Amino acid sequence: QVQLVESGGGLVHPGGSLRLSCAASARTLSTYAIGWFRQAPGKEREFLATIRSGGTTSYADSVKGRFTISRDNAKNTVYLQMNSLKPEDTAVYYCTLAVTNIRRPDYWGQGTQVTVSS
Repeated sequence: QVQLVESGGGLVHPGGSLRLSCAASARTLSTYAIGWFRQAPGKEREFLATIRSGGTTSYADSVKGRFTISRDNAKNTVYLQMNSLKPEDTAVYYCTLAVTNIRRPDYWGQGTQVTVSS
């Protein structure tokens, strides 16, 4: 059973930055496609970014240029660096692991709250 644990969420002012971390047990993250999604109150879950086993990355248009996904193989951890945060980035952020289709992950973390507010 895969367990994904997110950390790094919190309260930040508009324009600020946060780095989310996703640590995994029982699986080596570098062999799978790892993604980040978010869900704001009253909205559908939204795909944000993914890093594939080969290291290539993809981003949603809403975060391209502001968010960066990366992976530390030695720590078996994936990160989401979030810069220039906006109030509309407020949501619960989820780390995911996909065996075949990153848009339909097989495993989800418990989520971490990010609140962007002045």
